[in-house]
Amino acid sequence: MRAPPALKRFGQHFLSDPLILARIADAAGIGAGETVIEVGPGRGALTTELAARAGRVIAIEIDRALAALLRERWAGDARVTIVEGDVLDQDLGALAGGPYVLVGNVPYYITTPILFHALRPPRPRCAVFLVQREVAERMAAAPGSKTYGALSVALQSVAGVELLFTVPASAFKPPPKVESALVRVTPRADPVVPPALEERYRRMVRGAFAQRRKQMRRVVRSLAALDATAADAMLARAGIDPAARPEVLSAGDFARLLAELSPDS
Repeated sequence: MRAPPALKRFGQHFLSDPLILARIADAAGIGAGETVIEVGPGRGALTTELAARAGRVIAIEIDRALAALLRERWAGDARVTIVEGDVLDQDLGALAGGPYVLVGNVPYYITTPILFHALRPPRPRCAVFLVQREVAERMAAAPGSKTYGALSVALQSVAGVELLFTVPASAFKPPPKVESALVRVTPRADPVVPPALEERYRRMVRGAFAQRRKQMRRVVRSLAALDATAADAMLARAGIDPAARPEVLSAGDFARLLAELSPDS
């Protein structure tokens, strides 16, 4: 079967550089017997690298024509399973049936929803994502840096994030208009909030960064409808300087603030 063309509506850009493909597969540190879930296998170039390292690969492809191409290519190979559909509709833990590694060339237009869907418990042992370079820099940013924001905090509350290397647009067909970068996301053994509070935590962080230039005294007054005295007292209990701004607070700082905002949770 001839490979179908890239579809703009799915944000498709196919990576074909064999050296970069091998580096992506190696970055996940896949063991010989491990299960790998691949998001967006496209034409299967990375799938080949993953299958050479893993015990089993489950590749999720939304494009019907590409899914058919992949099924034909891997027909008769029990190591590779092709799942046709939207990754956001998939229960990744149930698909894997146990511990797994996640690898994905994530479409730029839907990166954030896929990241957080992929980090729902049970989380993968490790996740490696090829994303837009700008997004990768925000994911890995440290408190106080220019690119640090709500995405940085929300991810770092549940995982360690490493920006590994950049990938030029010329490595893709068709080439995107931006550079890409590979990030490795390793779930924390000590997430700053329990799973039941993760969505509330992310809402609070988004609310705080919507006012990122304001001092935390003003932010808390807005979030909790408090006067200045009560806001200062709450921040003192959380160990946060009322004059600090959201962009200098760590994931742990925000967790302590959430505990004060929702003491009965």
